[in-house]
Amino acid sequence: MVYQDELVTAFRDINPQAPTHILIVPNKEIPTVNDVEAEDEAMMGRMMTVAKKLAAEEGIAEDGFRLIINCNKHGRQEVFHVHMHLVGGRQFGRMLPS
Repeated sequence: MVYQDELVTAFRDINPQAPTHILIVPNKEIPTVNDVEAEDEAMMGRMMTVAKKLAAEEGIAEDGFRLIINCNKHGRQEVFHVHMHLVGGRQFGRMLPS
């Protein structure tokens, strides 16, 4: 575990896809982004501020990083508990073909 507070927990991915690959997970179980409610806004916002903090701590903030949240089948969601991937430490290609 690299971070935890009352709203979110963050830990390193067991199958990293980049030199830095951290998962940021809300402590409240929410299956998909489609299940996020207005009452979850503070928690979802905390995921972003924790991503910023961890990127700085990991030394990837200046060069840049990617934040990824997958949703359902077409979004390639594999674990049905909302989570954000913080990935960095190398140059990435385009996300989608033009």
